[in-house]
Amino acid sequence: MKRVDFLKELQKLTPAERLAVIEAAVKQLRADLECTPEPEPLALRKKKMAAAAQALQADYAAGGELTAFTALDAEDFHA
Repeated sequence: MKRVDFLKELQKLTPAERLAVIEAAVKQLRADLECTPEPEPLALRKKKMAAAAQALQADYAAGGELTAFTALDAEDFHA
């Protein structure tokens, strides 16, 4: 259901029913937010990205073999 359709249907409810729906939605949202991990601080993410870039620098340097892993292209990948 699209948002606009949902809002139209919501208008058909009594104010008390709408309030009950909104309260239930807020309760679900709070539960979802409690389960969502906090993002890493920006400084830590930048530090990790810099370390990863440094580790791969030789692969991207002149003459680096960037196609070495294409031999695995035909294999299934499951994360």
